Amino acid sequence: MDIFGAGNGAAGRFAMQSNIGEALHVAIIMDGNGRWAERRGWPRVAGHRTGVAAVRRVVERAPELGIARLTLYAFSSDNWRRPAPEVQSIFSLIAAYLRIERERLREVGVRLEAIGRRDRLPRLLLREIDTCEAATAGGQRLHLRVAGDYSSRETIARLAAALAGEGGIQSRESLERGLAAALRAAGGDVDLLIRTGGEKRLSDFLLWESAYAELVFTDRMWPDFDGTDLDAAVEEFRRRERRFGGVLAAKAEAAPVTTGSER
Repeated sequence: MDIFGAGNGAAGRFAMQSNIGEALHVAIIMDGNGRWAERRGWPRVAGHRTGVAAVRRVVERAPELGIARLTLYAFSSDNWRRPAPEVQSIFSLIAAYLRIERERLREVGVRLEAIGRRDRLPRLLLREIDTCEAATAGGQRLHLRVAGDYSSRETIARLAAALAGEGGIQSRESLERGLAAALRAAGGDVDLLIRTGGEKRLSDFLLWESAYAELVFTDRMWPDFDGTDLDAAVEEFRRRERRFGGVLAAKAEAAPVTTGSER
């Protein structure tokens, strides 16, 4: 996949984001459900329930914006600290979503994949995950990844331990190559990361994959997030310049050559 502009030199390898036509990987931290409900005097679970509708809206809109992979942060490993009834409600809502939406996802070409730990999830949810993954395995229009009981640091540590056990770490460079290859195979780098709800942090979500992601933070609570909000985030992404540590070709060509006497 050549995401750089024409030219073989380092200065010529970087292009404006608006010139990149590759399919996008967008990740969303779906934050604000509980606060949305509390502001209305409702129980927090009402916010999670309403947030399911936002998932439907975003999944429907994403392919129309050139998004090929969409990763949603549904439940972090740190969320186990929440009250047990809220945790159980979240799992029940995820299971219900998978059960109700399974056939529709299959029909419109969405392939669902759950990422994160599975050994601590309820059996009912695991059954729905397995069934939905199998039913939608042939989807080509959108790769929808739902992160449940997910921790990026734990994922990286687990992969590093596996590489060490296989004798695949001889140097820092070999460790980096091994981790990059494993994470690329799992989902690839994130182009755009969106967080709703007004907070401005990554919360242990796709840390390696988001190293060069463009970040968009919005005050919109997740239950209110819709296709127009996704449009706006992608439009903002398209306006940005992605240099990946380099410089844009035009700027590099225009830069004056500095002589020793001019320093």
